[in-house]
Amino acid sequence: MRPFPPFSRLLGILAALMIQLLPLQPALAASARDFPAQAPLNHVTDAASLFSRATAAELEKRLAAFEASHVQARLVTVGRLDYGLELDSLGADLIQRWNSISTTGEPSLLLLIDGQTNTAAVKASPDLLEQLPASLLRSTADTTMDIPLRMGSRYRQASIDALNRLEQVLSGADDPGPPLELEQPVVVTSIPTQAETAAGSGFTWVVILLVVGTIVPMLTWWVFSR
Repeated sequence: MRPFPPFSRLLGILAALMIQLLPLQPALAASARDFPAQAPLNHVTDAASLFSRATAAELEKRLAAFEASHVQARLVTVGRLDYGLELDSLGADLIQRWNSISTTGEPSLLLLIDGQTNTAAVKASPDLLEQLPASLLRSTADTTMDIPLRMGSRYRQASIDALNRLEQVLSGADDPGPPLELEQPVVVTSIPTQAETAAGSGFTWVVILLVVGTIVPMLTWWVFSR
């Protein structure tokens, strides 16, 4: 019989398994203190794992393109927030924290998505609000991003649409405005509803009872009249 491994080895194996099963710290990020003190090198911090690799790479390029306008644009996703913390407050805290030790001196633009509530926020440095007013940032979050998020968790579309709108305004063009909210089409189907099925069944039973109530007396009369 093979001897059992030493107790210390068992503890090591259990510890390794627990480390692998525990989620990574970014996935639990809930407040500004859970993020690095300095702005990350990547433009996309997908802590909630909302994007595929291809989408994350696409967004990385789109955000990097804002550097041509001397803007440091980033996108952050969170899986949940600390109790009582709002997404707007998190965005403002991150911008203040990252700008305090920024080495570029360029204004910051930050898009945020809460994967738990499917809500969005867009924040910018104070020195960027002249080009991107606070009303535009609110509209971008509450309409441009909110509509795709509510219509099926379309995280990529929400991000791309927001970047397209903000990029146009930064380039000097007029604000294209929020997208039109499309109504959900009514699906026409030949499958009866529960109410229609119940009504149809009731009508069928009425017909059966009428037929039985008519034929049975006639058969009874015919049998006994012979």
